[in-house]
Amino acid sequence: MKTTIVAVINQKGGTGKTTTTINLGSALSKLGKRVLLLDLDPQSNLSYSLAVAKPDVTLADVFLGNKKIKDILVEKDGLWVAPGSNDLVDIEISLVQQPEREQFLKNLLSEIKGFDYVLIDCPPSLSVLTLNALTAAQEILIPLQMEVLTLQGLDQIMNTVNKVKKAFNPNLKIKGVVVVMFDVRRKLSQEVLEYLQENVREKIFDTHIRLNVKLAEAPSFGKSIIDYDASSNGAKDYRALAEEFVRA
Repeated sequence: MKTTIVAVINQKGGTGKTTTTINLGSALSKLGKRVLLLDLDPQSNLSYSLAVAKPDVTLADVFLGNKKIKDILVEKDGLWVAPGSNDLVDIEISLVQQPEREQFLKNLLSEIKGFDYVLIDCPPSLSVLTLNALTAAQEILIPLQMEVLTLQGLDQIMNTVNKVKKAFNPNLKIKGVVVVMFDVRRKLSQEVLEYLQENVREKIFDTHIRLNVKLAEAPSFGKSIIDYDASSNGAKDYRALAEEFVRA
């Protein structure tokens, strides 16, 4: 079984990165794919959102060499989760001093077998942990809100990707941009989308994730949107995205 490692990245917080990682992963699992979610963000919002809030061991223990990744995995509604924790802040500080510090995660993930997809929820910054994710991944998925500052943020991401390709991971490619929190009633949303479609060479997924109250509620119940409310627009959108993602 070939494993595809996908880094879900946006260098700005609050952009739907964690929501996309969880719900795309859940939708892929409903398509029969075996999916591992990696919570690489020290804020560990992904772990919290799936009710894996206080695990005994986390990715920090793996980076320290105390555990193998397979030893920390938690099963949740058909997904596997490698939990994060605030201890990753200390890991990041220690990594700065290490030779080949960008390669740690890639080496750790080489032990992972039996998954179709590994989706990495990256920190909302260009940190050593984010560089580790980009070095380990084959593909990048970029969630974007349709705001004016989005365009500046996308340029920053593209510059980062190009630097990582040159320095650490020449085979890295952008899977595509997924439009999130899309408000069909706002003229600005449509205008930014049209600009992206006309000016961005990378793939923009046809599926747009609409603004949806149920999407915001689901983490409070420790569930993906599909397990929380399968009939909601959020669930419909992420199922459609998963089908498009597999075909892309």
